[in-house]
Amino acid sequence: MSDKKTFIPPLSMYAITAKLFTHLERSVVSKYGEKGKALIQQAVERFGYRDAEEIAKTATVDGENHTLFDYIPSNHTAESKYKDLTIYALMAKLFAQLSKAVVDPYGDEGKDTVREGVRTFGEERGRGIAQRARVNGEKNTILNYLSNYDMGRSDLFTYTSEFKLEEIEQNFTACPFGQQWADDSMHEYGILYCEMIDPAIARGYNPKFEVEHDQYVLKQGNCHFRFKLKESD
Repeated sequence: MSDKKTFIPPLSMYAITAKLFTHLERSVVSKYGEKGKALIQQAVERFGYRDAEEIAKTATVDGENHTLFDYIPSNHTAESKYKDLTIYALMAKLFAQLSKAVVDPYGDEGKDTVREGVRTFGEERGRGIAQRARVNGEKNTILNYLSNYDMGRSDLFTYTSEFKLEEIEQNFTACPFGQQWADDSMHEYGILYCEMIDPAIARGYNPKFEVEHDQYVLKQGNCHFRFKLKESD
């Protein structure tokens, strides 16, 4: 057996965005049925059918099986609203519209429904990261977490990572998701993603992973994490 590591490319941000949409849609429809579908339809229309279609098409080409097409009319005549925005900004805008559509009418219950969608999305990604490690004969330990991460780190993220005994401490001072939510005054909706995503991914990677997220870009101006996992586990 070769000792050469198999390179597994990161998931495309289009695939990740469509995957997030699918998990949110599943959570909302499970909770609110046809009313939930109507709310999602309104959110996608507000976001923009043309931009949503470009995300859906590219995600499909990149191998993601998603439900975004279910909410985009095949005969729409919409034009792109966000030609100059990155896919990170588009993902943030789409998430905010979906969250707003549910939170505004349902309040805290709606927030919990959105959080549940982010949780299942994150845990699925975490399981995928563990599989990436397995391909290269690596266990799902803390040392193999970031090296097998499924999302590429754009220069739009500014962060530091400090590796300690059974712990990784990260501090993000720039995040394109948080920046877009701040620019759009969508703090209330974007924070639902921030609160759930990293603990969920880590838990999917290894159920014994513990994550402390005590500062947020949308609140304190930076995101501070402590990822903890005992190597004996």
